[in-house]
Amino acid sequence: MKTIKGPGIFLAQFAGDEAPFNSLDAIADWAAGLGYKGLQLPSNDARLFDLALAAESQDYCDEVTGKLAAKGLAITELSTHLQGQLVAVHPAYDALFDGFAAPHVRGNPAARQQWAVEQMGLAAVASRRLGLTTHASFSGALAWPYFYPWPQRPAGLVEDAFDELARRWTPILDVFEENGVDVGFEIHPGEDLHDGVTFEMFLARTGNHPRANILYDPSHFVLQQLDYLAFIDIYHERIRCFHVKDAEFRPSGRMGVYGGYQNWVDRPGRFRSLGDGQVHFGQVFSKMAQYDYAGWAVLEWECALKHPEQGAAEGAPFIQRHIIRVTDKAFDDFADSGSDRTLNRKLMGFD
Repeated sequence: MKTIKGPGIFLAQFAGDEAPFNSLDAIADWAAGLGYKGLQLPSNDARLFDLALAAESQDYCDEVTGKLAAKGLAITELSTHLQGQLVAVHPAYDALFDGFAAPHVRGNPAARQQWAVEQMGLAAVASRRLGLTTHASFSGALAWPYFYPWPQRPAGLVEDAFDELARRWTPILDVFEENGVDVGFEIHPGEDLHDGVTFEMFLARTGNHPRANILYDPSHFVLQQLDYLAFIDIYHERIRCFHVKDAEFRPSGRMGVYGGYQNWVDRPGRFRSLGDGQVHFGQVFSKMAQYDYAGWAVLEWECALKHPEQGAAEGAPFIQRHIIRVTDKAFDDFADSGSDRTLNRKLMGFD
């Protein structure tokens, strides 16, 4: 069995224009001071990381990894959540997602999609140059506006949407294959890959592509009321990344899973800082250890109540406490009677 690596922290929610959150050097010092050992880097934020330069320059990649290593840190994964989102955008969301793209492709969905595909290719090469074997992203969504079947969906609508989603992603996954890197799609509401069934629909259409894998985040399953522990049992062979994020679901006589259009504070399902929600992380980490997950446990801070710096400070020791140093011994080895095939046959009554 393998021991999970960590604690790591996803920097997307912390990056900003003020120190220590406005440069990789400064934010790395901050994270290391809190006890983190790994950084998941958002590749869209030039304040922290230059994706295009990383894809073309091994020297730049070596410089980044060397500086982080000197602080006791490693890169867990690069993230292309925003670029991956733009690989597949339903027209209803064009205006809302345009801000995720480079200024020169905004207002032009076709150019924006092509830019997103190019960004994914850069991320594959940059990951390889950094010595990474996993990558974190979103799938985007073409069918999401139709997730509830009213009005009645025309026959074949969802199937056609997933055919197109796979058509767009298969060449990208091939580039990741060429670079020896797995894509962990975060299973997330708002994405066409938002539960196990939708992941299976996509996977089948990519020919069970070996690089199409999962970023596991139990918080999104609490909000959907999906069994987040059974999910690990079913899909552990495809789980490549792990966001450690808490959540709670508090239904009432007035609101349930759909949330009544309320903001995050008032929704029945809301994200919380680690230990403040309902996820049983003892069982989550136990299952991840049971199934030999060898990747990183990465804090993603999103909380409707707590300040991010408090959530980050509490997150590192929380994750460290839950990482299981796996055993190479059985608890009853002291009573081992040795191996004796003759005795085995006698005990079974074969002789």
